[in-house]
Amino acid sequence: MISCEEEYPNILNDIAKTLLDDEIELVFVDSTEMQKINKNERSIDKTTDVLSFPYEKMSNFPIGSIVINKELAKEKADELNHDFTSEIALLFIHGLLHILGYDHENDTGEMREKELELITKFNLPKSLIIRSQS
Repeated sequence: MISCEEEYPNILNDIAKTLLDDEIELVFVDSTEMQKINKNERSIDKTTDVLSFPYEKMSNFPIGSIVINKELAKEKADELNHDFTSEIALLFIHGLLHILGYDHENDTGEMREKELELITKFNLPKSLIIRSQS
């Protein structure tokens, strides 16, 4: 189940149901707000497309929060000639996998493999990891 104050694409519910039984929080922000969050949480003073924050496992609480930069998602979708919904879905998958413990910076391809499985299942364009390795 997704907890979000804004409307979001229905495909995100399907992705969430595929990966977890718990609640996940989803927050949409603009580039300015994302830069502030990135600076406060990671000491990186620039915007980014998606951040994820896992929480301690407690009943009746979300397992984490995914923050998506809608402005960058729109720019990337336009740049790569695919739709905005697909880009949001890719970012959601990426953030959710991080919350579930995957780490493409330190693993040996497990996160990339799981992303490939999900983008195939949901008929999405290339994932973040695949794009960065191309």
